[in-house]
Amino acid sequence: MRKVIGIGETILDIIFRDNQPYAAVPGGSVFNGLTSLGRMGLPVLFISELGDDHVGGLIRTFMEENNISTDYVDRYMDGKSPISLAFLDKDNNANYAFYKNYPAQRLDVPLPPIEKDDIFIYGSYYALNPALRERMVEFLRYAQERGAILYYDPNFRKAHAHEAIQLKPTILENLEFADIVRGSDEDFVNIFGEKEPRAVYKEHVEFYCDNFITTRGQDGVDLFTRRFEAHYPSKAIETRSTIGAGDNFNAGILFGLLREGIGKADLPNLSQADWAKIIQCGIDLSSEVCQSYDNYVSREFAKRYVSQS
Repeated sequence: MRKVIGIGETILDIIFRDNQPYAAVPGGSVFNGLTSLGRMGLPVLFISELGDDHVGGLIRTFMEENNISTDYVDRYMDGKSPISLAFLDKDNNANYAFYKNYPAQRLDVPLPPIEKDDIFIYGSYYALNPALRERMVEFLRYAQERGAILYYDPNFRKAHAHEAIQLKPTILENLEFADIVRGSDEDFVNIFGEKEPRAVYKEHVEFYCDNFITTRGQDGVDLFTRRFEAHYPSKAIETRSTIGAGDNFNAGILFGLLREGIGKADLPNLSQADWAKIIQCGIDLSSEVCQSYDNYVSREFAKRYVSQS
């Protein structure tokens, strides 16, 4: 059975509403999407690192309860598990403050089993961090050599916008590894200073990666491939939190690829109808998670969605 392998940060998100702590939930961009996929019963492996502390123990237990393998999570002694404070504004969009204390030795884990047409997802600053870059490239090359579909979400936050010029060569290398790139319009403003999706694709992405998806919140989703482009409207919903929106859109895309039996060799030949089915899964999961304060879809929704698919 095909599986999903992700690499990224694992963090405890403490969510504030009206400047009061509301909830504390395990999070991280790739982690959030994998949690939803684990709840949907898909085989999921996660490559990450945690401190040998109480927070790390909470997150490992959470992973085990949500069908995410912990075999490739480095448990370090010299340092603390990271936490973030997520402050929701009046529109329920989050502003973040991060607190991290990592050791010098990072990601001391073996290469996981990756087979042809598995899906490997990577992104955020974790995929750019100079301290991790050598290991990151090792994982990316291995996944590529093994015939996996590589899926990249830059998730480039405003806090790193001042580093965009310095990090651009690494971002472009990540684009080159990718079979599918998905980002928000804000990501590409922060990276390239460009918000118009067609311009981002033509001027910055197409040379490296054929398949480009950009999400624009209430303004919907845009898809660009070598053969066509398409727009998909968002659902009209009452939003409680957007923290997990993009992460769960990614999860939906990966679920759609697996559900439709689409392998790496199929990607260049997908029709607009094929892509519409896949992107609808992304919209469905993203819309669902935005209606809660969780970073991932509920177990009840996951079970129902799989049974209806």
